[in-house]
Amino acid sequence: QVQLVESGGGLVQGGGSLSLSCAASRSIDRINIMGWYRQAPGKQRELVADITRSGSTNYADSVKGRFTISRDNAKNTVYLQMNSLKPEDTAVYYCNAAGPYYSNWGQGTQVTVSS
Repeated sequence: QVQLVESGGGLVQGGGSLSLSCAASRSIDRINIMGWYRQAPGKQRELVADITRSGSTNYADSVKGRFTISRDNAKNTVYLQMNSLKPEDTAVYYCNAAGPYYSNWGQGTQVTVSS
């Protein structure tokens, strides 16, 4: 089990950038997959991006080329750099840590993109 705390959300104009952070309560170097998900009002939670222990990344088609996920094992932190933001990126963004027997979520951080 691991506790996760997201930060960095806020209000930004379309075309702008935000950087989200997810701080873990313990070492993440053995956590299989760290990911960012988002949930917009009235919609299901969806995967935005994830990154494996080896550093392999995966992105939703809607954010490819605009968002970058990274992890700093020394700081027990995962990041999501979001560029060229669009109003449709507005959502609550959640961090997830997934292992063979668990899936832990943070409390979420709101990202709002104005047109």
